[in-house]
Amino acid sequence: MRITLVVLFSVFLSDAFGVDPKYPVSSIPENLKEGMYAIIRESESKFFVNSKSQSSHYVRKVITILNPKAKNYASMTIWYDKLRKIENFKANAYDAQGNMIKKLKQNEIIDESNMHGFSLFEDTRIKHADLSQTTYPYTVEFEYTVSMRYLYSIPEFYLYTDDEIAIQKESYSIVYPRNVKPRYRLFKIDQPKLVNLPDNKESMTWEFENVKPTKFENFSPDIDRVVPNIKAAPSEFEFDGYAGNMSTWEQFGDWQALLNKGRDVLPEGTKKKVRDITKGMTSTEEKARAIYSYLQSKTRYVSIQLGIGGFQPFEASVVDQTGYGDCKALSNYTVAMLKEVGVKAYYTAIMAGEDADDVTADFPNDHSNHIIVGIPNVKDTLWLECTNQSNPFGYLGTNTGDRKGLMITENGGKLVHTIRYDANQNMQSRTADVVLAKTGDATAKVRTIYAGLQYESGDLNFILNGQFDEQKKWLQTNTDIPSFDIAEFSMENKKDKVPSAIVKVDLSLKRFATVSGKRVFLTPNLMNRSTYVPEKAESRKTNVVKKIAYTDIDTIKYHLPEGIYPEFMPAPVKIKSRFGEYEATFTLDQDNLIYIRKVRMNKGEFPPESYNEMVEFYRNMSKADNTKMVFLSKT
Repeated sequence: MRITLVVLFSVFLSDAFGVDPKYPVSSIPENLKEGMYAIIRESESKFFVNSKSQSSHYVRKVITILNPKAKNYASMTIWYDKLRKIENFKANAYDAQGNMIKKLKQNEIIDESNMHGFSLFEDTRIKHADLSQTTYPYTVEFEYTVSMRYLYSIPEFYLYTDDEIAIQKESYSIVYPRNVKPRYRLFKIDQPKLVNLPDNKESMTWEFENVKPTKFENFSPDIDRVVPNIKAAPSEFEFDGYAGNMSTWEQFGDWQALLNKGRDVLPEGTKKKVRDITKGMTSTEEKARAIYSYLQSKTRYVSIQLGIGGFQPFEASVVDQTGYGDCKALSNYTVAMLKEVGVKAYYTAIMAGEDADDVTADFPNDHSNHIIVGIPNVKDTLWLECTNQSNPFGYLGTNTGDRKGLMITENGGKLVHTIRYDANQNMQSRTADVVLAKTGDATAKVRTIYAGLQYESGDLNFILNGQFDEQKKWLQTNTDIPSFDIAEFSMENKKDKVPSAIVKVDLSLKRFATVSGKRVFLTPNLMNRSTYVPEKAESRKTNVVKKIAYTDIDTIKYHLPEGIYPEFMPAPVKIKSRFGEYEATFTLDQDNLIYIRKVRMNKGEFPPESYNEMVEFYRNMSKADNTKMVFLSKT
């Protein structure tokens, strides 16, 4: 009876919407579904280059949601502004048999501002549609066109970005006039199918069928070096009336220089102010440090995204008057002030974000979301992050450090590499005095220096300027001891080019050691125990990438209670690998146990066959870190 009702209901739905069943789940090959939580049934992305100043993007995607893990793929969000218009936004949902169960109504599309809390001016809005269902599996279909009154970038194509979604049918096309043919760069993808079209136009198309993604691997290279992809970009382009060419980085930089031209004029009062601030200073670094300090005290960051304002900075005089600006405006203002005191500085476009993909050096295109300032110095380049009022002078950190940027020079754009921090700079150095009682309870005085990129451990760099409760919460979260109470603490911020934070904390440790009869069990590694061990892999395909080098040194001195002695002393541990080095020593000095641990992790890219060596290194390190000592009581 239940089956009959389901069939009748499906027929009713089909009649109600006036369409035949589409995309039944039964038509998906079983081998394609295995291990997947969604299947792309059809996907079509077609970008139209209409002219040097007009473009549009047609998208149609049909995806079957097999289980709740893929629920987020049942919604679609599209952004628009005064230069981008969304047309023909449609969406439907189908049940497992392919019957339409939902047709999106226009009044069901959420249309709202995309303004963020840090934005002062932003004309970006979003349209959002959600077709989530409660019964699985089901299929959603989205279709829309975005028309743009500019040509600047062309959407890149990745065959997949999720290794649990297979593809039945997918295509990517670019249609263009022959005199505005875009450039493209392929990775693990064959050349396109070219078709001649009327009106002196041409199209290039790539098509894919029955693709099952390769599983992503831990510690792998950036996605654009793993997943088949297509990067495309125009040569000649025009954005909001500003024409340019990005065939080379030099030419692309010329376009940005055009946007910046004449926007570095400072009021006479400010010119005098910055000259007074740097009076008597002779070195580039001294002057830059003084100007940076003045910038941080005078300005604050707000986002400003209005048309060409997404690329063109406010005039320096506006920032000077209002005291605010976005990354473009604040960087341009800083360059202007430095110019006034005889320091040559350059506006530099970069892709910010800890896990941001790096620039493809041999394929000039738009690959930035942030602006910083570069200052050529005697032996190196000083870098300034102009949007942060508390950032240490010259420090970039994980957000913009160790990657390529486009420096806008007198000779156009120039690809440069931002500062790298090595293992000696990224150091965590800890000393602790621990007084152990016969009951197993203990007290500890701990002093830790977090330097270089470790200055950002758990967002410590932000907490240093926070309130007492925020700092205490950070300590509670980042103190890796099973049970403790914080008696008192302090934090000191050393804002050098390689910054550091000094954190002191007094701890009360209940049942830190385990007492059983005459024996006391103690793990000497106080609060830096490695527990992570990657899974082994039988067949590693990609290189192993370690992005950060660092050094940890822990020196822990245990004041033992009278009348106990070690049942045995662990032998020193030394582990050496291409991935790093580990050393731990245990020394008895009268009634004190001194535990010293040193770890140095290397940065680099290693061959696939080295992966299990890395696993073994982590396993041995974890085993050593969790070594227990047994003490006997004389009484």
